[in-house]
Amino acid sequence: MLRVRLRNILIGLGLVISSLQACAQTDQFLPEFDLYSKLHDKVRVNVQARQTREGGEPVQAEMGPSVDIYLQPLIRLAKITAFDLDDSKSRPVVFSVGYRYLPEANGGAATHRMVPVTTARYPVTAKFLLTDRNRADLDWKDGTFLWRYRNRFQAERAVAIRSYHLTPYWSAEFFYQSQYGKWSDTAIYAGCLFPIRRHIQIDSYYEHQNNTGKSPNQQLNQFGLTIGLYF
Repeated sequence: MLRVRLRNILIGLGLVISSLQACAQTDQFLPEFDLYSKLHDKVRVNVQARQTREGGEPVQAEMGPSVDIYLQPLIRLAKITAFDLDDSKSRPVVFSVGYRYLPEANGGAATHRMVPVTTARYPVTAKFLLTDRNRADLDWKDGTFLWRYRNRFQAERAVAIRSYHLTPYWSAEFFYQSQYGKWSDTAIYAGCLFPIRRHIQIDSYYEHQNNTGKSPNQQLNQFGLTIGLYF
């Protein structure tokens, strides 16, 4: 059974990667590692380490913890997300607050970031899930404070390959940045979630960014791979 699942995962990954390569040549690879541990039925902690490039910033390392607080699960959401290892998707609303440390690559001052997030989920028919995530990045660096607001919409649907279920998704994220005083960045994502047994889920995705904060505009094509551990 495990061999069959691994084969299906590799086939799915190959299809996603080949389709993304057909879309565009990626400029960067963005790895990420997330560890989730439930403290209570309505509370969990998350430790994240990732490489990111968002809002026109250079490639940066980002790491730190978050605390997620759930509402009660919704039966319709639980049915749609039955094969997803992220049990927060069965909750209509999730509140999160986190801290991120972003070291400066050249040895300069690091960025200290507070991350409040509110995530709402809506079941659409019996199979599709819509997610609306509202997030703020509150950054302190060398005595200077900057902020940005991020709104991400996502649509996903689980697909069965025999007894194995993977979840393709599509999403768009919009950034308002205080340093530019405008909506300065748009990111479009296409990806797929691959659960591996009970505790591991892989998120493989392509991301296209259009940044208008600086002149000239930046066009970025990125490939990301996230490994999530759920306990």
